[in-house]
Amino acid sequence: MPEKKTIERARRDKKEGKRPSTQAGEFVREEMEHIREGKHGARSTKQAIAIGLSKARRAGVKLSPPRKGRASTRTRKQAQRDLVRGRSGRKASPARSAASKRALKREGTRAASRSAISRQSRSAARKR
Repeated sequence: MPEKKTIERARRDKKEGKRPSTQAGEFVREEMEHIREGKHGARSTKQAIAIGLSKARRAGVKLSPPRKGRASTRTRKQAQRDLVRGRSGRKASPARSAASKRALKREGTRAASRSAISRQSRSAARKR
């Protein structure tokens, strides 16, 4: 569940007319903070970003799923499901949330380091 502060920031971005990707950026930022604080970890920076985007979609940010060829079919379908979940307002079950948190706790915190984020953004820019 995203923090109240994060949702408020995203709403402010929407009110200011900013793009959905900017609104979603607040959730990614929150995710990086959680990893740095040691709440949980992530295998890679890419995974940390994906978790943030998923949270954004589930919180109601109208962020469209990646287009065909940009991501795997599985990823696109999951993004679609997250969007539907955001519209319906239904939350994940406590058991599922606890299980995913337990799995993430076993991962490291290096994914949110400055150098890892820098490396990820550079490689993403290079692909573009």
